[in-house]
Amino acid sequence: MGDFQVVAAAGTLAGSAAGTVHFPHRWTEGGVRVESAFTGAHLLHLSTAGCVLNDVYREAERLAVTVRGVRVTASGGFDLETWESTGIEYTVEVDGPDSPDELRELLQAVDSVAEIPRAIRAGAPVRRRPSRAS
Repeated sequence: MGDFQVVAAAGTLAGSAAGTVHFPHRWTEGGVRVESAFTGAHLLHLSTAGCVLNDVYREAERLAVTVRGVRVTASGGFDLETWESTGIEYTVEVDGPDSPDELRELLQAVDSVAEIPRAIRAGAPVRRRPSRAS
């Protein structure tokens, strides 16, 4: 079955574990730190974690919630014979001075608008386009 976990974090919750990769980020001065292996399974989960992290910052701005740091962990399994996903779960930690109710409202808003989780939940066709080499 396998478990393919990734972490995307920024601000006060950014990690510094060995192998962490740093990316610039438009909403955070210090950028985003990513802890992930480089497999297709990990990258699928990273797209979820990265989208959620981005949307925490975007929706926080809209809702006037102060965010000092965000840490999103996404994981899930795959059937190792068919490589079909068994689903993706994610958790979000937010560091900020706002009330727990305001942070819950923020995370509910993010869950309803985050584009990648919405696309995965809805399903989407994926097709290979012929190239010159094929």
